Amino acid sequence: MGAVSGTGPGAELATPRAGPGSVLVIACGALAREVLALQRANGLETLTLACLPAKLHNRPEQIPEAVRARIRRGRAEGFGRIFVLYADCGTGGQLDAVCAAEGVERIAGPHCYSFFEGNESFAARHEAGEITAFYLTDFLARQFDTLMWKGMGLDRHPELLPMIFGGYDRLVYLAQTDDPALTARAEAAAARLGLAFERRFTGYGELGDALARAAAP
Repeated sequence: MGAVSGTGPGAELATPRAGPGSVLVIACGALAREVLALQRANGLETLTLACLPAKLHNRPEQIPEAVRARIRRGRAEGFGRIFVLYADCGTGGQLDAVCAAEGVERIAGPHCYSFFEGNESFAARHEAGEITAFYLTDFLARQFDTLMWKGMGLDRHPELLPMIFGGYDRLVYLAQTDDPALTARAEAAAARLGLAFERRFTGYGELGDALARAAAP
């Protein structure tokens, strides 16, 4: 397995080193666990993972320049090949502009919910009317209290709940793993938000294919 830098939701923990044929994968910290699982399962030895803080999703306008800076740092570290493991993630096309300017590819899709479910399937659901669902992934089920409940200030100002979540009618848990404990957390989050609960097992969706393409010589 390649080196790993910053495997959690926070900042990077180590400096990755480029080796022969190595590919730097610049990823959202929310995807670290899934990337590592796919590396182990598929022997993607040439991938080196560098994660940016997951909390950037609360300020998507900051993602493009954070990614640009990490691309340039990766080149300075000696990586000839770099892959961006962010979807558009609310940047309004600005991340695509950065990737084009820097000559790197990113995973396809508007957000991780889409590529976990499959971009075509997710788009079809929305065209059929699934526009009032609030989504959780494994990461967000684990981090619901920290990133959402406390991160949105609902622990201090519960009166904000109808303002933030009043437009949703259900919580859909897109499960990457078959973990009863995470399912229980996701269901508890739905109850806390006053939403109906649905679990949809997606596995890793299109993430595995994207990493395999990135690792290919």
